Amino acid sequence: MAQKAIREFDAKSILAKHWDKYFPNFTYAYETVMVQNGTELSKAAKEKKWLKEKALVAKPDMLFGKRGKNGLVLFRDSKPGDVSLAKAASWIDEKSSSNQSVYFSFHGDTPSGDAKVDMLTHFIVEPFTPHSQEEEYYISATCVGDNDVLYMSAEGGMEVEENWDKVIEVSFPITATEEEIEDKIRKNIPKDVAKDDKEAFAEFAIGFFRAYRELNFAYLEINPFVLQGKKVELLDMVAKLDDTAGFMMKDEWGNVDFPTSFGMEEKSPEVLAIEDADSKSGASLKLTILKPEARVWTMVAGGGASVVYADTIADLAGIEDLANYGEYSGGPTTSETKFYAETILDLMTRGKDVKGRDKVLIIGGAIANFTDVAKTFTGIIQAFDNYADKMKEVGIKIYVRRGGPNYEKGLKDIKEAADRLGLYIEVYGPETHVTDIVRMALTK
Repeated sequence: MAQKAIREFDAKSILAKHWDKYFPNFTYAYETVMVQNGTELSKAAKEKKWLKEKALVAKPDMLFGKRGKNGLVLFRDSKPGDVSLAKAASWIDEKSSSNQSVYFSFHGDTPSGDAKVDMLTHFIVEPFTPHSQEEEYYISATCVGDNDVLYMSAEGGMEVEENWDKVIEVSFPITATEEEIEDKIRKNIPKDVAKDDKEAFAEFAIGFFRAYRELNFAYLEINPFVLQGKKVELLDMVAKLDDTAGFMMKDEWGNVDFPTSFGMEEKSPEVLAIEDADSKSGASLKLTILKPEARVWTMVAGGGASVVYADTIADLAGIEDLANYGEYSGGPTTSETKFYAETILDLMTRGKDVKGRDKVLIIGGAIANFTDVAKTFTGIIQAFDNYADKMKEVGIKIYVRRGGPNYEKGLKDIKEAADRLGLYIEVYGPETHVTDIVRMALTK
């Protein structure tokens, strides 16, 4: 399962979109906006009247927690009086105007470890919900091994981790029926949930777990949520989606964004392009640029094989010589493989090796189960046709090792194409150890 974090705004939007299906007996106002500055917030108030009429809460929405402990939540108790639209807009402009230091871990209220420093660019603004700490509940779900696990607690809020011994953990096999899930959840509601809330808590937890599974969340957490009869307030959410399901969840998820986490380097256009292609495909297309000026590039079929190849290159040449990490797998089409290969070749041919050496392209993989090797190699050959001149100008040597359906034809075709184009290539089948071509390439 490939997990991708999404913003709190998007997580709430997905649940709100499907609210009536999973929580038919509960009401949720879904009053929330995401903005980048105070001007955007003021413009939003022209359509969303509640921004002018209600006390507000504002906080960054950039894939990090502990916002309260970092002093990055503006709400009524921070200063005397409610947070107005003007006050929220001013606070957002202040926090987005300069770098902010954010700690990701705390011992009590004391930060631990080093802070990450970056600009705050996205904020979520919602109505303030008056409630007591005793009304704050916790719920989350994720996949652990082969099971889905639901976590529930009557003590939500900022200190839930410090009180993790009070969290109830309920595990379900993938094959569990809806009746089995509902029965097990009802039997494991935390004992210290308020008596008047127990039935509502159970009903909400059942709907929550169904939503987690059916909407293909990889992780979903609400901390805290507040039950006021059959009215639910979702105060804070954290979510990750299973992006391998993206191609079939377009309508359910809507136009969801997969942003870079706070403090992390922005993704390159090439990585974003591969991610976009991956989201539209039933195959798996992944790319991470490690060091674009390095000389060894890989185009590996299979997630497990990509790890093996990266480790072998790092052992034999050093990590500084490894330019990228990624995979193409799951039966990509010829056009998808061509696009992936052209992305790699475009990056490879932007400059010669600084030490004057030939660059190395390793096209590797284990023995495929169902991917048609000849079909994917056709896409790679088409990319060679478009980039042959640049490849020869930069100096690229190609080493191929592949097995699986139609591998003999695939190896024959790619060898003939490289020879026709005047490209250096060595081709090996499954009789050669999976990483031997790394040793051959780096030795030569």
